[in-house]
Amino acid sequence: MILNRPSILTTKTTPYSSTRRPATADKRSRRTVAAMSALEARISLVFAIATQTSSRAQRLLMELASETAKYAFPNRKFESRNLEEALMSVPDLETVEFKVLRRNDDYEIREVESYYIAETTMPGKYGFDFTGASQSFNVLAEYLFGKNTKQKQMEMTTPVFTRRTQPDGEKMDMTTPVITTKDEDLGNWKMSFVMPSKYGANLPLPKESSVTIKEVPKRVVAVVAFAGFVTDQEVERRETVLRNSLKNDPEFCIKEGASVEVAQYNPPFTLPFNRRNEIALEVERKQA
Repeated sequence: MILNRPSILTTKTTPYSSTRRPATADKRSRRTVAAMSALEARISLVFAIATQTSSRAQRLLMELASETAKYAFPNRKFESRNLEEALMSVPDLETVEFKVLRRNDDYEIREVESYYIAETTMPGKYGFDFTGASQSFNVLAEYLFGKNTKQKQMEMTTPVFTRRTQPDGEKMDMTTPVITTKDEDLGNWKMSFVMPSKYGANLPLPKESSVTIKEVPKRVVAVVAFAGFVTDQEVERRETVLRNSLKNDPEFCIKEGASVEVAQYNPPFTLPFNRRNEIALEVERKQA
């Protein structure tokens, strides 16, 4: 009897054992890795751009918030003599420096430091004509924000002045950014922006020929504050009251040839009762 021997199964080793992969598989793997690396690079780039954009957006938002806060949360730069003045607000912007010499129930006497202005002649017969004021404001704003020989963007200041002059010349009084002046002979008004003090006399020249730069000298003025919207009729009424009040001042009198100047401190969106407006007349000490 022939005994059956257990069969011996011989496994033939092939070049492609479980420990080795075909060359085509290696190529596919390398391509996958390369594809993943490119994808990761793209994703990293997207994240980097997003982060940079987010950072810029945050900076812009912070700057916008900072600028908005100047108007939304104004500083109280003036003492209040009554409820009307207590409700008035003033944006947290640079204004012309002055010192209060004396204050009473009717007006305030201020010594105002010198400052520089950029001014232009505006059309219209009235100091508060919307069309003429808007045109002049835009011309001066263009100069302030870069339409000048140095393409310099300068900061906005406050308030806005509307100023009427006598026929024999221009009287420069008071403080800050925009001043509008009337020439009684020609029926013209001049609007002026007060320049940021840090530039001094080193202001860039305007590219627009209708804009001129001037220095306003130091002077003393009598000032009355009031709220609401400004009209020519309201200015005329308050000027009359101020002139009459100053007749009884023991120390100061209205300077010869002085004309009224109106200061407006707030942007157009400010509520009427929160607006601070002022009228001013240049004064001088009485002769002993």
